[in-house]
Amino acid sequence: MGPETMTQTKVQLRKKMPYIRHNDGVFPADNSHPEDQHLTFKPASNKFSRHRSLRGKVRIAGHFVHVEYVWLAVVEWLLSIAIYSSMDSLLNNAPAVSFLSVKGAVFSTMVVLSLTAMGLYNARQRNGLLDVFIHILIAVVLCAVTMLTLNKVLAEASWSYINIAIGVSVLASSLMIVRTLFERFVDGQVLRRNVLVLGTGKRAKRIEQLRRKADRRGFKLMGFLPTKSCQHCYVNPDKLLKLNSICEYALDHQVDEVVIALDDRRQGLPVNDLLDCRMSGIDVTDDLDFFEREASVIQLDLIQSGWLIRSGGFTNNFLSYFLKRMVDIVVAVVLGILFLPVMVLTALAIMIECGRKAPVFYTQVRVGRGGSEFTIYKFRSMCQDAEADGVAKWALNGDQRITRVGRFIRKYRIDEIPQIWNVLAGDMSLVGPRPERKEFVSSLCQLNEFYADRHRMAPGLTGWAQLCYPYGASEKDAIEKLKYDLYYIKNHGILLDLYILIQTVEIVLFKKGSR
Repeated sequence: MGPETMTQTKVQLRKKMPYIRHNDGVFPADNSHPEDQHLTFKPASNKFSRHRSLRGKVRIAGHFVHVEYVWLAVVEWLLSIAIYSSMDSLLNNAPAVSFLSVKGAVFSTMVVLSLTAMGLYNARQRNGLLDVFIHILIAVVLCAVTMLTLNKVLAEASWSYINIAIGVSVLASSLMIVRTLFERFVDGQVLRRNVLVLGTGKRAKRIEQLRRKADRRGFKLMGFLPTKSCQHCYVNPDKLLKLNSICEYALDHQVDEVVIALDDRRQGLPVNDLLDCRMSGIDVTDDLDFFEREASVIQLDLIQSGWLIRSGGFTNNFLSYFLKRMVDIVVAVVLGILFLPVMVLTALAIMIECGRKAPVFYTQVRVGRGGSEFTIYKFRSMCQDAEADGVAKWALNGDQRITRVGRFIRKYRIDEIPQIWNVLAGDMSLVGPRPERKEFVSSLCQLNEFYADRHRMAPGLTGWAQLCYPYGASEKDAIEKLKYDLYYIKNHGILLDLYILIQTVEIVLFKKGSR
């Protein structure tokens, strides 16, 4: 054997070997044990996958956001600054360069933030076009009032009220046109990721059951791929694909991602084809990661401790705690000052209805961070003998224990304003899982082993579950909300907290999830 032959690598030798294609990969013809897939070789493809980062969802500060909503926000920001600067130029004879004015940029940024506060970048928004227009009008009016107030404080020249009304009308109408076009031609129709699902069992069925527009907006399901371990088919048979090569099909049909959703991964996993996909620029994703990205939840019935260990997120260190605590203190102080008149009026209303000797505040023991107990403070919204028998009860829809004042303050979450003191005291945070009563926690921990993980963070005044899930008044609701709480605990950060706080404005104004 010459030196040239001896220096040939193992891969170079394997290139000369014939190959046999199996459903689970490509194997050398002389390999009698296809399960030894680590010995196989597959030549690189000369095709390229498309740019996935411009499709589906992208991760921004730990949270997954639809790419189409990012572009929508950019378009609406540019539209707002163009309209503001054009009006300012016409009314004040400002030069054309005023398009780049600081005031215009500030106003357009406020417009985007106000639209966010109205839930108009929320993928779960189900409002019709009329409701969307009302939300837009409220957001624009709010920005106009804020800018008018700033101009008065800074003693700057401002537009007349007629010109302000014209500007609000033009901007609101323009934004509505953009939204109509977005709904008609973009929303859930373009910028989607093409997805193949590996598996036909119960885990794959869970992906097929994502039927809501909010959950299917970011991807297009191309089909399901059976493997040797798929003994049962729970998915639509019309969507089954039988391929000789997953990678070749994926490249030919512009597939962006292969999702592994096998009930049993101990055998039949096509390692060769998945590796070939990964090396060709196609994402290979676990089904739990897929659900986290597309539905913004952690699926409790699919979760495994191993995934929790390997998965990113769950940041819990002193720096993140310190930053979150500083934001809590600053915002809580500001909110306490702003809501002081509201708290005084609420206390007077409770005393007028229930008598001067009736307690204004209601205290209750809740479970906080690390399972420690603390006393929560609320304005009393129920009669004094609401739980005279000493048995803890969930609040029901149309609960007869709620007073007339209580019904009003619960609708607008005014009863929870005293919890600002809990935030200042460190028992709670502005954003986090809602604290639960200790009487319910023990039974809920028995229903699901991951329920105790909610207590790894301080409970909050508002949270991701409050935005995504309606009012929960049962053990079933509590477990459903746990999916969203775990998502927040895994991906929490300052920007996600600010996003939740901003979107809570819509929850309060439109009385969503109150009871």
